[in-house]
Amino acid sequence: MIHDVVIAGAGPVGLFLACELRLAGLSVLVLEQTEDPRSPLKRLPFGMRGLSAPTIEAFYRRGMLNDIAAPPRAKDAPGVGGAPAGAHWMQQARRPGGHFAGIQFYQDNIDPSKWPYRLPSPAGTNMPVELEYLESVLAARATAMGVEIRRGLGVDDFKQSDEEVSIQAGAETFRGRWLVGCDGGRSTVRKAGGFEFAGTDPEFTGYSVEVGMADPEKLRPGRHYTATGMYTYQQPGTIAMVDFDGGAFHRTQSITLEHVQAVLRRVSCTDVTVTALPLATTWTDRAHQATAYRKGRVLLAGDAAHIHSPLGGQGLNLGLGDAMNLGWKLAATIRGDAPAGLLDSYLGERHPEGARVLDWSRAQVGLMRPSRSSRALEAIIRDLIDTRDGATYFAERVWGVSLRYDLGGSHPLVGRSAPDFELLDGTRLGALLGKGRGLLLDFDVRAPLQTLASRWNDRITYVASDARDRLGLSGVLVRPDGFVAWAGEATPDLEEAAQAASRWFGEPGVV
Repeated sequence: MIHDVVIAGAGPVGLFLACELRLAGLSVLVLEQTEDPRSPLKRLPFGMRGLSAPTIEAFYRRGMLNDIAAPPRAKDAPGVGGAPAGAHWMQQARRPGGHFAGIQFYQDNIDPSKWPYRLPSPAGTNMPVELEYLESVLAARATAMGVEIRRGLGVDDFKQSDEEVSIQAGAETFRGRWLVGCDGGRSTVRKAGGFEFAGTDPEFTGYSVEVGMADPEKLRPGRHYTATGMYTYQQPGTIAMVDFDGGAFHRTQSITLEHVQAVLRRVSCTDVTVTALPLATTWTDRAHQATAYRKGRVLLAGDAAHIHSPLGGQGLNLGLGDAMNLGWKLAATIRGDAPAGLLDSYLGERHPEGARVLDWSRAQVGLMRPSRSSRALEAIIRDLIDTRDGATYFAERVWGVSLRYDLGGSHPLVGRSAPDFELLDGTRLGALLGKGRGLLLDFDVRAPLQTLASRWNDRITYVASDARDRLGLSGVLVRPDGFVAWAGEATPDLEEAAQAASRWFGEPGVV
């Protein structure tokens, strides 16, 4: 049997991509090396992740948001929106909106009027979620849609021809028309495919540990910079710390209680005593990105395409954005109705966004270095982030509100995530994208727009209705991933609309 697409990796990115491809009716096989998807590191508190606006909108548009936003298991003692009740930031009088290198910006300091193309929507700008819970929801959705998931079988090697990819996984061989590596930062697909992975080497080893301490009162809760590093302490014993050792310890030795105590004492500048180490892992600020996301019939997405430190929680969102961008383009390519260059636009749109996130991560590392210059710069950033314009800027970046693809077009909305227009009958734009098709909203019910949409009626849904707030527009063409391909004002440019439809949906059919 040959599958349309074989995906290496059953993490959130691989599972979400599988759902997108099944939405288009393709046959999908997911191969996952790990037999058991459960892990203490995927559960609270270490497994807490923040979803940004583009991710939340993607789940909302595919009818998955309610399931993902459901509270995690009661034993995890969730606080607000799935965050652990003991999280240090939840003890503050003001509600934080996020942070940059540990410097928080606050919700009450953000000016949403700076974002004129966002409308009220069930999809908010940020939401915490437990990683294991998110994976379980995506796996259940993928399975219900007919995705085949094989656990305990990781991709070991592959060979590709002009027509297909032959994939070796353990003692078995699988065939796929396409292979997508979603198999993490140490991706076998990336390595076997010979993809160049360029970037910067680490400056530190980061630790996430659960400890018992004889004298926990010696550590102050919250995030703290010291003369030798940085640590965050959440009672009773959850600690994240950064040791600027050039990444020397990461995955080179066993993580022992004695080692964790030595690093904690050095970084916290205390003589705290560690009595137990039930859980520990390390990470670094290594920042690398594949120079190409495609070689022949092999593609990369998520951490297989780009890695960076987990500072600010951007990695999961970046990978899920890859999946949303790639899914419909790969599906159209397999169906045979993709316009020229559609699949190449995956690299053109997502690689710059990946590079932006890597630099955002590097900038935070620069602010965290234990040096006088970094502490001086930290003081300036603290002043700036506490202004209304500063908090709004950082929210735009952290929440993904500023994301815009360079799609051309004459209207400033083109390339941005589509506003969640509410039509007069109460239907919202988000609900109209559930089938993964393009969408043409015709607010003025113009015959020429209806005729245009009919030429792509197998790929574009046409909806004629006014909206409660149309933002001064007469019509909007939206790609299957929810990004605006064309927007027309009072007198719409129908030629521009037709060009946008051809660019993203291929040659039209016969009316």
